[in-house]
Amino acid sequence: WLPWVVLALATSGCRGSCCGLGTASSSQASGLVSTPPLWAAAMASGTGLIYSEQMMSHRLLWDFPACSFEIPERLSAPFDKLKQYGLVERCIQLPIREAIEEEIILVHSLEYLEAVKSTASMNIEELKSFSYKYDDVYFHPNSYHCATLSVGASLQLVDAVMLGRVRNGMALVRPPGHHSQKNDACGFCIFNNVAIAAKYAKQRHGTKRILIVDWDVHHGQGTQYIFEKDSSVLYFSWHRYEHQQFWPNLKDSDYDAIGKGNGAGFTINLPWNKVGMGNADYLAAFLSILLPMAYEFNPELILVSAGFDSVVGDPEGEMCATPECFAHLTQLLMPLANGKLCVVLEGGYNLRSLSESVCMTIRALLGDPVPPLVGQMAPCISAVETIQNVTAVHQPYWKCLKYHDGIIIKDPSTKKLYCCTEEHNFESDITTTEKEITNSKEKKDFDEFMDSHMKKVLVLIPSVRTAWAGDEVKSAKLDQCLKIEAKKTSFSFSSAGILLSGGDTAELENKNLLPSLGHIFPLIDKIAKREVRNGIVVAPSLSSSVVAAQYSITVGSSRVLLLVLGDAEIPDDVKADEKILVVNICGKQKEKGRNNYFIPICWKEGNECDGDLLQATFELILPVAYEHRPELVIFALGDNTGIQAVTLAHLTHLLQLLAEGRILVMTQASDLVETLASSLLGDPLPSIRSFVLNQENAFMLMKLTQELSQHWKLLQKSVR
Repeated sequence: WLPWVVLALATSGCRGSCCGLGTASSSQASGLVSTPPLWAAAMASGTGLIYSEQMMSHRLLWDFPACSFEIPERLSAPFDKLKQYGLVERCIQLPIREAIEEEIILVHSLEYLEAVKSTASMNIEELKSFSYKYDDVYFHPNSYHCATLSVGASLQLVDAVMLGRVRNGMALVRPPGHHSQKNDACGFCIFNNVAIAAKYAKQRHGTKRILIVDWDVHHGQGTQYIFEKDSSVLYFSWHRYEHQQFWPNLKDSDYDAIGKGNGAGFTINLPWNKVGMGNADYLAAFLSILLPMAYEFNPELILVSAGFDSVVGDPEGEMCATPECFAHLTQLLMPLANGKLCVVLEGGYNLRSLSESVCMTIRALLGDPVPPLVGQMAPCISAVETIQNVTAVHQPYWKCLKYHDGIIIKDPSTKKLYCCTEEHNFESDITTTEKEITNSKEKKDFDEFMDSHMKKVLVLIPSVRTAWAGDEVKSAKLDQCLKIEAKKTSFSFSSAGILLSGGDTAELENKNLLPSLGHIFPLIDKIAKREVRNGIVVAPSLSSSVVAAQYSITVGSSRVLLLVLGDAEIPDDVKADEKILVVNICGKQKEKGRNNYFIPICWKEGNECDGDLLQATFELILPVAYEHRPELVIFALGDNTGIQAVTLAHLTHLLQLLAEGRILVMTQASDLVETLASSLLGDPLPSIRSFVLNQENAFMLMKLTQELSQHWKLLQKSVR
């Protein structure tokens, strides 16, 4: 099985009916809801990328410093980088079109649309006068055409994804859109591409719940105002804020702007009150806030306002996140909405950072393995303060936040810097890696730094995605996987450095265990050698997963994550081994031997635990795993876990963000093989339709994370 991509590519010379420019079908104009065929969701594959050189003709014609860095090359540079990496060669064409007026006025007033249209016949002085009516935006005689293409590209991508022609995609467009409001251009934005796309998806495709993720460094106030009373759209924005001292300088950008009326609780603002935010801060925001709320919301479509001015090197953002972070953010969103994910370009003003980040986002959409994140996995104090405040104000609206502390930090550590003349030193908040990244901009050419960085993080993609081993199991998905033959079972455990506990030694008398290790070890060898990305095996005992983890260390993995779902005996030597991080989710109390590297999560039995498992994944499992930096993940599933297969498939997907996707799934239940193999192969996942939390389990998890946060810094969610 190999992932493939669909590229929606239109060249500057592509006009007329072949691209549908300036036209739309009668069903589009009438707003009729279209229903994809029943097979569309199952058949959807590939990644769409929409690009047109025509949108480069929007450019600044006079000296206007505030807008001088919104340049046409913001479009061509990332596309050229895609070609350089060979990503375009994995693509096929899909047409672009202009949006029609009926689509634009889904969001904007007819009067505003007519005003923008009139710029096509203006001279420079008239364009200046018109531009200065708005905040930091310019117009060109071609701006209206480019803006309608920008909207049309976004709608084409929505159509392709919703109709199952592609699974997901990205629209490389300009001018951007998320600052634009009903009657106003603003901040380089003319028409609000993503807001129109959301309204269009609701009208044309009958989409009931849409998640908009805005990771641009500026607040997308235009999108917020359009949907702030709408509970069918969950809007998330992080942005540089600095206590209202950073543009657009709005109180409505603060954490307590949560929506109005029926939309209360459906606007999530996460304001950054200092510069220098890095990978750990972004990751903490997703794991602590966005993902739990998104899973509870259960969107049918995800739209990303993808501004890459939040990447290291950008003159506007002044942040320290590296390009590969956006591959992680993208892949974290991909299990939601049956994989229906549309990424639309917004800002990004360092052409190299922009280009590398676009490529990383596309790689994730394609299903390529994501590289490990650089830097310490410890969010800064200011980020934790903001996360705590966002949690507190949204707690009344979301079950996933119900059991958290609802304490608001009224005097955050950064407030004096912006409200007083006293200076504040953030040096202690910035990690060593972030200092190196920041200093590199001053000490040497940024491109040289980025060349060096990308060489370190670009990963080899194994020729085989998924392999399996073991006895024959009836599963159509296994036909898409490589079969690994077993080795003979004459292993010498002592020579391999594997010390078995008494219980395991007794279990060797079980005739099934040694043969199962004969299947497991060759599979681990293939994964360790990067010949195979991941694998699955039916194992007769959870004890074999412990042996597998120990064996992995002997064949070169410096650190392993062992996640065991079910009651298993973990030997004392494994509990004490800091190379193996063991998280055991079970029904029995296992406080004995618990330490920072042996973490039992003991649930109250007899309840639906799918919501508890998701909550534990975001609040504990992924944070400690990211900080541990495993080179192999082993996910062992006991029989009769009581967890739905679809939930286990989501967890399997999320675990593939670790260790460059190197994961071995071991299950005692053969009836789970089809679902788990599908997740390992990268298939779109069905939605999890319920998010129920057990109060006792939730309080236990909160207590456990607080205790472990002294060691695992990514678990910090509050400042006390």
